[in-house]
Amino acid sequence: MGYVDVAGVAYTLPDGRELFSDVSFRVGEGAKVALVGPNGAGKTTLLRMVSGDLPVPTGGIARSGGLGVMRQFIGMLGSSAATGVPGGAEMTLAEMALGLVEPRLQAAGARLVKAEQAMRVADSRGKLTSSAQQAQLRYAEALSAFGEAGGYEAEVLFDTVATLILNLSWDECRDRPVRTLSGGQQKRFALELLLRGTDEVLLLDEPDNFLDVPAKRWLEQRLRESKKSVLYVSHDRELLNQTADRVVAVEGGSAWTHVGSFASWHEARVARHDSMEERRRRWDEEHEKLRTLMLMYKQKAAYNDGLASRYQAAQTRLRKFEEDGPPPLPPKDQQIQMRLKGSRTGKRAVICEQLELENLTFPFDLELWYGDRLAVLGANGTGKSHFLRLLAQQAHGGEDSGRSADGATHAKVKHTGVVRLGARVVPGHFSQTHDRPDLAGKELIDILWRGDTHRPSLAREAAYKVLDRYELAKQAEQRFGTLSGGQQARFLVLLLELSGITLLLLDEPTDNLDLASAEALEQGLLGFEGTVVAVTHDRWFTRGFDRFLLFQADNEVVETPEPVWDVR
Repeated sequence: MGYVDVAGVAYTLPDGRELFSDVSFRVGEGAKVALVGPNGAGKTTLLRMVSGDLPVPTGGIARSGGLGVMRQFIGMLGSSAATGVPGGAEMTLAEMALGLVEPRLQAAGARLVKAEQAMRVADSRGKLTSSAQQAQLRYAEALSAFGEAGGYEAEVLFDTVATLILNLSWDECRDRPVRTLSGGQQKRFALELLLRGTDEVLLLDEPDNFLDVPAKRWLEQRLRESKKSVLYVSHDRELLNQTADRVVAVEGGSAWTHVGSFASWHEARVARHDSMEERRRRWDEEHEKLRTLMLMYKQKAAYNDGLASRYQAAQTRLRKFEEDGPPPLPPKDQQIQMRLKGSRTGKRAVICEQLELENLTFPFDLELWYGDRLAVLGANGTGKSHFLRLLAQQAHGGEDSGRSADGATHAKVKHTGVVRLGARVVPGHFSQTHDRPDLAGKELIDILWRGDTHRPSLAREAAYKVLDRYELAKQAEQRFGTLSGGQQARFLVLLLELSGITLLLLDEPTDNLDLASAEALEQGLLGFEGTVVAVTHDRWFTRGFDRFLLFQADNEVVETPEPVWDVR
């Protein structure tokens, strides 16, 4: 069994800001430790330091056992979002799988792929040439090294997982582009590989994102049963409650550990903050007392030389007290304000007549009225995201526009039947994958200054004000692609707010949002004058919806009076 020890770790951002300091905690053998905290506090950065993706300039990290890592953006692979993962839009399932195994096997696999490609090129020019024979020899050597590194055993595991998740053999799907898998399928594939693998320590960054409710329950059970040591980031309160042995809270520029379950963490956090405020109050009182004493002796020493020594002693005592510094105040809670406005539209907002999504659904009818709140439910891969993208591309004259009012572009969704929007309905789309290549390399302040067709240009001062409402003012000069998943999500909601949207199309909006951000979104939707359609697996989030559309595994699409979660 493996463990992780983090001692006195600190990290400074490229712009010189300290993200956190003096972070210490331990993941014991077989423990399940959850990292929690607000978006942008440094949870993913900590995981990257533990995994070795980032250097550790201050402090130290000790680790024992093989390490398996699932990074935050699995579920978005193959999209054009700025995931920072090599492979691009044409990454294959084989490349993704090799990216999840140990470094030695990764290197051997990459060498084998390169040697095989070179051999094919050489063979096409003549199999009997000396270059072809040399390429064949290099391929044989790479194949042997791949086997020695454990490649054949890994491929047996790949085949087992492919059969479980995709109902296909490894040979049938290894060259399949990852973009053809839903986010949930990508996550399930990666989690099965890691949980069934030989690594003793797992680092999982938001493992529950993209999973439907049955899959989340499956993950909860597998984590509880696993003997591996697991350090993971999640915002799903039910998953945390079911799986965490202890909680490490990253907040206020450092971290602290709650030795207990997530169920008691909130109470412990309140008690800790109360204690911090009490210590600070006592320090302030003592500081004022010493300062008053020093000033008294200063005043008396001016008229009585015999009190000069007492005045100097009081000065020294005050200076030493101040040098130690005050105890820290509890971190401020986020004050996120999402002011989603909308406006009046025609009574009928969305009309679908015998709509059929190719290879995904049977024909169905749907009519949404102004002000409706529709939650779209169902298992992964049933067509929910396709449905939202189809509605989004109706913005400027139908499906050929490929663009919604918030500036997002959308691939054409193959379908038959009728889908149209009502008068003055302006759709804006929140992508589950944050798939905005047009924003990836741009700074937030620049995006707001430039504006868009539906979004006015904002002067610098006004831009900072709206960013501050979303707790993003400090990231104003950061590029969109370098933000954390939760910060990206908040910024995309901000673009919707500024774009005159009257039909909100939200695809898993709470996946990357911390608790404060999710609650701010719920409040924002309460004040939104328009229609909302949201794909979600968040059981808490659906409380604010009054209609429910279920995409069933048998291709039927039906409306239900209550949310339905047990789907397959």
